[in-house]
Amino acid sequence: MTRFSGNIDDFGMDTIPLAGSLPQIMLSARDIVGHEQGVDAAVRAVRASGLRVTGFQVLRDYEGLSGHLHDYKVDVAKSMLELSAAVGAKLLLVCSSTSAHASADADAIARDLRRLAMLAVPLGIKVAFEALSWGRTINEFPQAWDLVCRADAPNLGLGIDSFHVFATKTPLAALDLLDPEKIFLVQLADFMWNEIRSVEERIATARHFRVFPGEGVHSEQVAELVVRLDRLGYRGDYSFEVFNDDYQQMPLPAVVARARRSATWLGEDVLHRSVPLPGRIRLRTEGKSKSSQE
Repeated sequence: MTRFSGNIDDFGMDTIPLAGSLPQIMLSARDIVGHEQGVDAAVRAVRASGLRVTGFQVLRDYEGLSGHLHDYKVDVAKSMLELSAAVGAKLLLVCSSTSAHASADADAIARDLRRLAMLAVPLGIKVAFEALSWGRTINEFPQAWDLVCRADAPNLGLGIDSFHVFATKTPLAALDLLDPEKIFLVQLADFMWNEIRSVEERIATARHFRVFPGEGVHSEQVAELVVRLDRLGYRGDYSFEVFNDDYQQMPLPAVVARARRSATWLGEDVLHRSVPLPGRIRLRTEGKSKSSQE
């Protein structure tokens, strides 16, 4: 992704809300491997675009497996790390497992996360572990943080997704217990209803009905989350993780304008950053698969 400048410098967006193929949205894991001219051509297009790719998602159901399942997922992880390196992504996002075949043993999970982090070291890639709100064992960020600490690898850190935080109603005060240097990525989104009444509704909302920060009914919570992280000392990237079927049917400029409005609200009204010089705001897009659905 390229960077904004000034008051919204740290805010970007996934390719998820944007319709179209690689030439339009610049980066999608599925578009890269399915590019009509091949992976090498897709990688060259990304490299030539000048975008800064801050992350690549998402490795799922990785930790806590054994036997052939473990070997299979390690092989998948290696492929994703290689593709991340090829497009210049410096971070791989890993979501907590939902698999019924995965162990709930904390030591086993930490061991697997440590191994993944070590695989990423030669490629210069960081690994961010995120708690999926319907994860089998790990479904809130304090639990994910405990596993990151237990694994104790320098390039392993925490990924935080505001949707999952709000869906599980995790107290935002728990953010104050984190080490800001070990928060590797923060993903932001809102949604249009206050209560999620079932796991099925939670999954459907996450995959189809997210909106940009400031557009939903959780604006105060989004603002508090960002302010708490800023006060804690987090200075990393924020990405708009917005799965929304409606946005994928809208013209790209309209979706980009919504993202820009959200970034401006967060930068100017929430964090009270200074306004940049005219003409210096540029939208960035994060290297994430639009086809992967959290």
